[in-house]
Amino acid sequence: MAKTLLEIVEEIKQHIPHFDCDTAAVNRKKDNGLLIDVREPSEHETESVTGAINIPRGILEMKMLTLEPNRSRPIYLHCASAVRAALSAEQLHRVGYTHLYVVTGDLKNIIQAHST
Repeated sequence: MAKTLLEIVEEIKQHIPHFDCDTAAVNRKKDNGLLIDVREPSEHETESVTGAINIPRGILEMKMLTLEPNRSRPIYLHCASAVRAALSAEQLHRVGYTHLYVVTGDLKNIIQAHST
């Protein structure tokens, strides 16, 4: 039986932490984590977190392997709803990244939390 997207995201939450935008911002400052925006470039250009690296979900694994070869560096992933970010975290987990976090909250709050 096919799973819904929400069921898949719930499964991902069991092994990849999800943090609200404020908690993620505090943690990222402490651990020098990367903030990756997995939305499409057109979405990122319209509105984005200053300093976030835009790598669309479709090419994330390929780009991350060269961008950050240290697979234990903390990586915080966000999109506009946390769904693409969760799916992206799952893919990075499969290629060996170990400290992955999904940032939750609406985009405006994510921008505000990570811009201070």
